Amino acid sequence: MTNTRVRYDRIGCLVALAGLLGGCVVGPDYKRPDAPVAAHYKELPGWVSATPSDAAPKGDWWTGFHDPLLDELEPMVAVSNQTVRQDYANYQQALAEVRVARAQLFPVFGASASATRAKGASAGAGAPHAVINAGALEATASWTPDLWGSVRRLVEQNAATAQADEATLANATLSEQTLLATTVIQLRLADADIDLQQKTVTAYKEALRITEAQGRASIAAAPPSAVITARVALESAQATLIGLGVARAQYAHAIAVLAGKNPEDLDIPSASVMPTLPNVPVGVPSTLLQRRPDIAAAERTMAAQNAAVGIAVAAYYPDIALSAAGGFSQSPLNGLLHAANLVWSIGATGTETLFDFGERSAKVEAAKAGYEGSVAAYRGTVLTALQDVENDLSGLRILAEQARALDTAVADALHATQIALAEFQAGTVDYVTVAQAQETQLGIQQSAIAVQQSRLIDAVALIGDLGGGWSESQLHDPSQAH
Repeated sequence: MTNTRVRYDRIGCLVALAGLLGGCVVGPDYKRPDAPVAAHYKELPGWVSATPSDAAPKGDWWTGFHDPLLDELEPMVAVSNQTVRQDYANYQQALAEVRVARAQLFPVFGASASATRAKGASAGAGAPHAVINAGALEATASWTPDLWGSVRRLVEQNAATAQADEATLANATLSEQTLLATTVIQLRLADADIDLQQKTVTAYKEALRITEAQGRASIAAAPPSAVITARVALESAQATLIGLGVARAQYAHAIAVLAGKNPEDLDIPSASVMPTLPNVPVGVPSTLLQRRPDIAAAERTMAAQNAAVGIAVAAYYPDIALSAAGGFSQSPLNGLLHAANLVWSIGATGTETLFDFGERSAKVEAAKAGYEGSVAAYRGTVLTALQDVENDLSGLRILAEQARALDTAVADALHATQIALAEFQAGTVDYVTVAQAQETQLGIQQSAIAVQQSRLIDAVALIGDLGGGWSESQLHDPSQAH
């Protein structure tokens, strides 16, 4: 009895020591490095918000464009888009890896049972054969205490990787949503191009009618060559109108796929109302560190790489494994659970690598190099994000100036075409003047539509580059999950 108590006391001391040492975590603790962030955007002073009195939407940012198709399809991206679903599966896999790592902090318990029935040889001639029944019931426990924090660093690494995957999922969702918004804008502007071309065809028909009437009246301003020129202009405009349908169909197909639908399952009617340019509050550059999911993914990757250094350092220290087993064994089987049949064992094993030809030091250096690489990638991601926003702001500023100039040019071109037609009908100018005025008007109107499209697309890009209302606070901590 005394010997048994001594053994239990020794094991208790060993477990207590293991628990005390379990508070030790080797390797560097993570601290987020500084990022190259300026106090303000260079292009911000020259950029004027389209509707500064409006409040920008925080989550469903696409509602600021006031387009029913965007309102209908954008929520589907997070659910049905196949790129997003792939990143969601990666995130779920990372969460499972965290649970795998956490499980290594705790003992492993097992149980086994056996029963045998054997027939032995007889003791002498004519004696009956002996039948032997035997059985055993045993419970086992094993535990490798995390003395140096290797497992805790692994949990830390896997948790940071899971958060990086969660941020990557958010970034993929935002990217696909902004791509959908851009494609819808391209579709709407294709409708505007088609509408403009239809009006051009109508105008060219009227010009041909006037030219043919003047030709029949033998007016000098409309010789036969003028009639031919007017007819060619009309036929060319009609061919262009037909060709515009190709791009529109492709945009419609792309929209369906982005929303997770088959192209034949989505019918998008033409719309005469264009999306509106939303208000986009920009803030200061430092907010990008919390608003951009790709920056958050890069930062969490740094944390994972830092934990990898601790895992590599822990390999320098010895490991201790504890084991225990207890149960009953009896032959014959009757009376198996009696106290007299109790069997037990307790053990501890320690291992330490004495010489490995530099393997552990090489792994530590590799882990440190991986961390330094992740720091460079993080800072590069921040710089790229700042560049993206600056590009968007300058694009919106310059395009706004161009749009104002084109609005004046369009008004003047319309007026010039009206004057040319009036003078042509009066016989004071030839048809070439009318054709030139119509061609100039069409080119300027097409330029105005292209600038309108570019402004809307830049607004989408700015929203995406500012994070689309996402926040780093939305990341979960899988290491604390149960």
